[in-house]
Amino acid sequence: MTMDGTLQKIDGRNVLRFERRLAHPPEKVWRALTEPAHVAEWFPATPEWELTPGAKIRFGMRDEAPVEGWDPAQFEGEVTAVDPPRLLEYTWAQEVLRWELIPDGDGTVLVFVNTFDDLGKAARDAAGWDVCLQVLESVLGGQSVPWDDQMKRWDELFPGYVEQLGPEASVGGKPDAV
Repeated sequence: MTMDGTLQKIDGRNVLRFERRLAHPPEKVWRALTEPAHVAEWFPATPEWELTPGAKIRFGMRDEAPVEGWDPAQFEGEVTAVDPPRLLEYTWAQEVLRWELIPDGDGTVLVFVNTFDDLGKAARDAAGWDVCLQVLESVLGGQSVPWDDQMKRWDELFPGYVEQLGPEASVGGKPDAV
């Protein structure tokens, strides 16, 4: 498996970055990133949102992806930037998630950036986002990926991200949800 997540420090915060070329036009990728029913196919939480800067977001955890002690209030966020079908940025808990879609022939280059403070969870989250992006690509291609398979992929990726990002980036263990 390819691990394309990179980690750097920018303005004192940790930044995970992924770049993937998807064989689908930006409009289709945009719908997968913004329409709650589509988001639920590849991400463990479903957003309730209005895509307007300043709008509040609530995330509901999927039934098959339970998180012990899940408190939806901890995962409220706010839409910070929207430019369909090119840019979506919002907060998730204390993090910033930024999705950029760049047209590339008949496909799209997706650049995803996750900005956060706690370095100790970088390898865990990198493996989780990598899985989410793999599942997103599968879903765009018309395939569903069972939750158990997603967790197996995480188990395969995590040790590689620990090695790639370093021991200080791996204080956090396996998440309750990818």
